[in-house]
Order: sequence, then structure tokens, then C-alpha cells
Amino acid sequence: MSMTMAEEESSEEVNVPGEIDWQMLDKSKFFFLGAALFSGVSATLYPVVVLKTRQQVAQSQVSCINTAFSLIKGEGFRALYRGFGTSLMGTIPARALYMAALEVTKSNVGTATVRFGLGEPTASAVANAAAGLSAAMAAQLVWTPVDVVSQRLMVQGCCDSGNPKASAFRYMNGIDAFRKILSNDGLRGLYRGFGISILTYAPSNAVWWASYSVAQRMVWGGVGYYLSKGNDNATNSALRPDTKTMMAVQGVSAAVAGGMSALITMPLDTIKTRLQVLDGDENGRRGPTIMQTVRSLVREGGWMACYRGLGPRWASMSMSATTMITTYEFLKRLSAKNQEVLT
Repeated sequence: MSMTMAEEESSEEVNVPGEIDWQMLDKSKFFFLGAALFSGVSATLYPVVVLKTRQQVAQSQVSCINTAFSLIKGEGFRALYRGFGTSLMGTIPARALYMAALEVTKSNVGTATVRFGLGEPTASAVANAAAGLSAAMAAQLVWTPVDVVSQRLMVQGCCDSGNPKASAFRYMNGIDAFRKILSNDGLRGLYRGFGISILTYAPSNAVWWASYSVAQRMVWGGVGYYLSKGNDNATNSALRPDTKTMMAVQGVSAAVAGGMSALITMPLDTIKTRLQVLDGDENGRRGPTIMQTVRSLVREGGWMACYRGLGPRWASMSMSATTMITTYEFLKRLSAKNQEVLT
């Protein structure tokens, strides 16, 4: 689907290169380069995820800065990357599933919606929402056990003495944690919180991709108006933005979409994290239920306790969205079979 935007007031249009769909990609290059690029993005943002997770399992409200200073002072800088190896090992297959499901769904749904007679903006938003939904559901098959293991490692030591529901096990590394969780809780232990993960990430991704599509069109409209101001002598010509302008528009649109998605889904993410990390009072191996987790949060700090870690998560999702989408669009252009589609 083309992303060409029309500026009604000036009769000018921003001529943006067409979107690269699934059939245009060299799949081997796409997955290989994607694994490398997104591993770098994950490494950059991982400390923020650690801080967010620590705040979510704390029994009292602690600022992000105090959490960071306390963590570094007590456990050193390496604690900011605790569990990263496990997370990185899961990133490659999870990202591969995510990207494949995203592109296949977007291409098929986009074509179908246009055939049904929907306008291009609506068809694009619907296709992006459906793609985000299916991609999140596919990726959670890998991400949930990776999250359970890496989050156990992230919070190890921070609440062992201060939280009676903290796991009694000590883990040497990701493999040790995997074995102990599987031995003690079975496969269900590795997929603890899978249901609420789907409820968190599937709508979040649908909202994000739909919001990104809408935000991008709005930003391009503003860019078209701005560029037309400096192009008064070519009222009927097409304006072709440079690469920097395209990346800036994509980044701003992604940050807006990421911030909104973080705000909407924050309570579900807090509940999911606690389900995956903490043990129940009387549940033995089953862990806490969703309602027990919600009641515990409300007792600790009212309903606002569900928004603990919002600052780091907002920052993480906005930064992640910006870097992810610019990296992703760059990756698609590098992986295009015919490089002429870029011009």
C-alpha cells in the first residue's frame, strides 16, 4: 500500500517511496540482518527493562533514579544486565516469528481490505492493527518462557528478604533457572502469565501499529504543509523528502504510538510481571492468581500501584519504538530484492 500523502490546502503532495511488502524481501537477508540489528537494540534498552521490572515487584513506591542508584551501589553495574543472555537467546527466534507474522498478515490483510472498498488510510490502519495482533501472539510462544526466566534473574536479590512472596530459589544463570523452574513447576511454570501476556501484548501491538499508521499520516500532513511553504513556485509538483526527513517522521510517529500504548497497557504489564516473578501465599507451586495479584497491589498502594514503573516503561517503549521502527524500515530497505523500489 502506498504511503503517498496529499496536502489539500496547497494542492501539493509528499511523494514517499512505496512500502516494501513481504513478497519484495530477500528472506535470508531479512532474518539474518534482523537478528543482528535487533540484538543491538535489545542490549541498549535492557537496563531500562531491569529497572521497570524491579519497580513492579517492589512492595512500596520507589523512584526510578533511586532504584538505579540502589541497584548499582548494592550489586554493581553488571546487575543492569542480569538475565540479558537468556533474553538475547530468546530474542532471535521471537523476533523472527514476530517479523514473519507481521509482514505476512500486513500484506494479506492490506490487500483484502482494499478489495472490500475501504479507503487507503482506513485499510492501512486495519492491516497494521491485525498485523500487530498476530505478530504479538506468535512471538509470545517464545517470549513468555524467556520473560519468566530473565525476570527471575533480574529481581534476584532485590526482594528476597523484603518480600515474603519472592521465589525461594537462587539461580546461577539462565540455564539453572530454566531447569529449576521446569523441575519445580513443570511446563506451566515456564508459561506462567501466558494468558495475561497475550492480553497485554496483543492489544498493545494492535494499538501501537494502528496508532503508528495514523500518527505517520498526520505527521506527513504537517511535513507536506511545512515543505510547501518553501516551494511556492511549484504549486502542483510532488515534494520528495530526503532520507533524514523520512527517518524523523517514522521516529516521531513511533514515539507517540509507543507512549500511548505504554499508558493504556501498564496495569496489565504490572500484573503479568508479578505473576511471573512472585509466588503465592498459600498456592504452593501454582503461584498467585490474577485476582490475588490485583488485591495485593491495591493493598500495597491503591490502584496507582498498578502503574509502578510507568516512567521506565514509557521511556523504554518510546525509545524502543523509535529505534525499532527506524531499524525495521532500514532493515526492510537493506533486504529488498530489487533496490530500485527504494527510489
